[in-house]
Amino acid sequence: MNILIIGGAGMIGAKLAQRLARDGTLNGKPISSLSLYDVVPPAAPAAAKMPVKVMTGDLPTPGEAGKLMADRPDLIFHLAAIVSGEAELDFDKGYRINLDGTRLLLEAIRAAGHTPRLVFTSSIAVFGAPFPEAIEDEFFNTPLTSYGTQKTICELLISDYTRKGFLDGLSIRLPTICVRPGKPNKAASGFFSNIMREPLAGEAAVLPVSEEVRHWHASPRAAVGFLLHAACLDTNTVGPRRALTMPGVSVTVGEQIASLRKVAGERVAARIRREPDPFIERVVAGWPRNFAPARALELGFKADASFEDIIRIHIEDELGGRVA
Repeated sequence: MNILIIGGAGMIGAKLAQRLARDGTLNGKPISSLSLYDVVPPAAPAAAKMPVKVMTGDLPTPGEAGKLMADRPDLIFHLAAIVSGEAELDFDKGYRINLDGTRLLLEAIRAAGHTPRLVFTSSIAVFGAPFPEAIEDEFFNTPLTSYGTQKTICELLISDYTRKGFLDGLSIRLPTICVRPGKPNKAASGFFSNIMREPLAGEAAVLPVSEEVRHWHASPRAAVGFLLHAACLDTNTVGPRRALTMPGVSVTVGEQIASLRKVAGERVAARIRREPDPFIERVVAGWPRNFAPARALELGFKADASFEDIIRIHIEDELGGRVA
């Protein structure tokens, strides 16, 4: 099996590559080669059980996507995107990367003619207020951000290209990934991780919204699990609606902080400083808060058990089991 990860330098892309390189197989099939592509050089996983090719480029550049099809990948993970806050602030860049890059990739797949499985990371930003108590699978898409609009269009394109037989596509709507390791990025949702990650590392963090804000979360470990399950899924069981909302954990910011306090203690939780940010508050106000993702659960996707578990996963995977 020949696998391509677009967005291989990102946090989820890197973790996915490490998992595939370590396992050496997927769905009982040996992985013959693994290709990692991004705008900056991805890191090749250590001790990979297969050849790893590292590629760089700008996906929306004409002809670039066609180069990625030269090896005729059997499975493509498309994770590359401009994050929510940046897409909202830079309209042209968001549409160029998030929409044009995806459209050109789909056209390159169609031209290659070998019908690979495509797993696309979409977002719960495809939904917009007003919301029911819990969003079910039949809820309509009315995004209230440019990022959410771009993801919605990509979902529709992938479903249509699948219907026409050009590829076998699935769009998985990821919850906000928390706790994200590394440095803060430009995602409007970044504070959800910041208020956990920095205090656990012994640093202060800023909370820009009310503790009453409720949101939908999954750990990086769960996100990799979603991607691998989507790659192995019998899509005959999915039907024509190829976009699936992933399961997650719905908590308020106050409940996040309470979980942090329970797992790591008051000394760590006290490192959070409240500083309201009107821009972040406005963006977050249009986001969904809770879901009832029956289809994904029936298809075998599994979420984290609790937000406390999400924190423990970060401590185990990123901090060597120790809290500062």
